[in-house]
Amino acid sequence: MFRCDYFYSVPSQIAQQVEINTIASSFGALAARISVMHRYVLGELRKPELLGHLPENDALAGLCGGMIAAWDAYGCPKAVILFVVEDVTYNICDQRFHEYEIRRQRPDIHVIRRNLTQISQQGCLTSDKRLIIDGDEIAVVYFRAGYEPGQYHSEAEWEARLTVERSKAIKSPSIHYHLAGTKKVQQEIARPGVLNKFLSDSEAKLVSQLFTGLYTLDMSPEGDQAVQMAMENPERFVLKPQREGGGNNVYGQEIRTVLEKIKDSQEREAYILMDRIRPPIQQNYLIRAHEPVKLVEVVSELGIFGTILGTAKDIQFSKFAGHMLRTKLSSVNEGGVAAGLGALDSVFLFD
Repeated sequence: MFRCDYFYSVPSQIAQQVEINTIASSFGALAARISVMHRYVLGELRKPELLGHLPENDALAGLCGGMIAAWDAYGCPKAVILFVVEDVTYNICDQRFHEYEIRRQRPDIHVIRRNLTQISQQGCLTSDKRLIIDGDEIAVVYFRAGYEPGQYHSEAEWEARLTVERSKAIKSPSIHYHLAGTKKVQQEIARPGVLNKFLSDSEAKLVSQLFTGLYTLDMSPEGDQAVQMAMENPERFVLKPQREGGGNNVYGQEIRTVLEKIKDSQEREAYILMDRIRPPIQQNYLIRAHEPVKLVEVVSELGIFGTILGTAKDIQFSKFAGHMLRTKLSSVNEGGVAAGLGALDSVFLFD
């Protein structure tokens, strides 16, 4: 399961990719519920003629359908699905809806939840690479944790991740797809000619239009040039580390401060540089805890969910699985929903 995030760029008049998330792609469940809520609100406002402007959003059903297809492909009726979760899960409602939807679609499939520490204590591999946790054979592993260094408290958690990766269980994502979601890989894929290795020339041309400028910060003349560009005009760019979970990017004048410290060391290779996308500013109401509801200027980011199942040699399916929309204050850089700076939203289509 994955999610590609896009801003609509005003200068280029096209949606441009912010990033692709291949691990812990969250909010599929809550995004689907928000759409239902907004439909209800339009009904309460006695505006049924506007319902057609809200596209259907079956993100929860689509994502869970992907996990169920993986469970079927594993081929063991008694096996279960494992959700790898944080020690303390703040986004538990979104996760629980996935469990309930799997049970709704397939009452015969059971879901268990464990953190990495528990997997290290309770998990093992059989001689034929089956993953066993507390006596249950695991068919599918769905990572909602494991993307933050802080979630690996000791060598035991790293060993737990290695045990999962060595198993024959189907992983969402496998370590290969986890690494494919890093900023560095996204930057390398955007290099001229790279997409043509995987797509036809016409397809590569279309996909490349979604990319904004992505620049390496390697210790090379090309990296030196990118550092100089960012130092001269930091407002044009975003400095992005190989991290997930939000709150890690560097913006504006802070880019110059960070690069001054690392520009002559290999530490800069932990980052890439990206053109900052300038989405259109709109007015809307953000409903947030402990904040008065008022009309504010906002920008929105569209996420497209997908599911893919296959091996290194064969792709069984690759499907669209719904969408989500996050809206944040136009004045803030990071738009974390959990941090209170943004909110889940619904798409409203118009000509």
